[in-house]
Amino acid sequence: MRNLRLIGITVACVLLGANAQAQDWPQWRGPGRDNKVTGFTVPKEWPKEPTRKWKVPTGVGHAGPIVVGDKVYTFSAKGKEEIIACYRAEDGKEVWSDKYNTRQITGIAGGPHAGSRATPAAGEGKVCTLGVAGVLSCLDGDTGKIVWRKDTKNWPKFYTTASPLVTDKLCIAFYGGDGDGTVAAFDLTTGDKKWHWTGAGPAYGSPVLMTVDGVKQVVAPTEESVVGINAADGKQLWRVSYSSKYMNGTPIIDGDTVLYAGGSGSGTVAIKVRKKEGGGFEAKQTWRKSQGPGNYNTPVLKDGLLYGISSGGGGGFGKGKKGMGMGGGSGYFFCMDAKTGEMRWTDKTKRGDCGHILDAGSVMLALTNDSNLVVFRPNGKMYDEVAKYKIADTPTWAPPAVSGNRLFIHDRDSLALWVIE
Repeated sequence: MRNLRLIGITVACVLLGANAQAQDWPQWRGPGRDNKVTGFTVPKEWPKEPTRKWKVPTGVGHAGPIVVGDKVYTFSAKGKEEIIACYRAEDGKEVWSDKYNTRQITGIAGGPHAGSRATPAAGEGKVCTLGVAGVLSCLDGDTGKIVWRKDTKNWPKFYTTASPLVTDKLCIAFYGGDGDGTVAAFDLTTGDKKWHWTGAGPAYGSPVLMTVDGVKQVVAPTEESVVGINAADGKQLWRVSYSSKYMNGTPIIDGDTVLYAGGSGSGTVAIKVRKKEGGGFEAKQTWRKSQGPGNYNTPVLKDGLLYGISSGGGGGFGKGKKGMGMGGGSGYFFCMDAKTGEMRWTDKTKRGDCGHILDAGSVMLALTNDSNLVVFRPNGKMYDEVAKYKIADTPTWAPPAVSGNRLFIHDRDSLALWVIE
């Protein structure tokens, strides 16, 4: 009996340890906004199918879920309402939801792509969202009570996509319309605006943070450039123009280098940021290549290599069959050298219009919009697939949230928890 009790205690400790190591996924592209997963345990033998623990209906949209502790949050839409909802991560039971009226997306930007686009961000016990028509909300993460809400009454041509970020007790959001954008920092508790930058309209990507010579910067993709803004006061530190409009990638930070791939056939660029001797900062392009990801895919950086999904033309060349639309033909996985921009390899298997690749350590997890979860090994010489699973019955445009071996996946109008064990 004593041995059985000891075994039980040991098993409980192992389970608690595994849960404790499972990271939160509190914002767009995870804790570091870089699609890095920690705490994922590669199974000794990959299962024939992953296990679906639960599935609940939500609204429609491409905003990804986020995970904080024992709660998962979604941001979606039903008709003219946007919905912020909280569920128990264990069983999918709804804890609370908040709704407000917004603009219903129609026309070329709507159809199968109607609904919320920007992934929520959480921090300091609060959850922040930026709606398609520029409604910025901050809610209490436990109760759903509105802490503050602001209607900016402005949005770009294809509606708001830039996910907010939470840092230093601030909510930083990039909102506005074409030619008229604002990056602003709001106090999480009061909603007071602490600083703002104005300039070009937002791209269809999201701002990230980088630190150069001890100065924290907000790196934001605009419709025509990439800018570095001082995170302390909102002053512009540097700016690099870009060739294409309607860019849709999120900057990737590699030390003091910004890697940016705007999609839509605009290629990939590397920008080195440094502090000048006389004060201030400068940013210079170190390389530029015509190849890169297709629409609405930001590559992930691992061990000096970029793994992404190209446009329908193969290898990232051209705009794809559908041009500026949300599609762009069927893309392919690719691997690019982050130091030179040289393409290492391109897999020739069609993967859908876009997707999200995550670095889970010894494997890469890729969720493509054709509803497949693909697992492959990071390899600079060749594509090395491990497993492939059909994960949903409808397209999976939204990025997944990964916590340990739990994958929270939003398809067109529902959220499901899948576990790889």
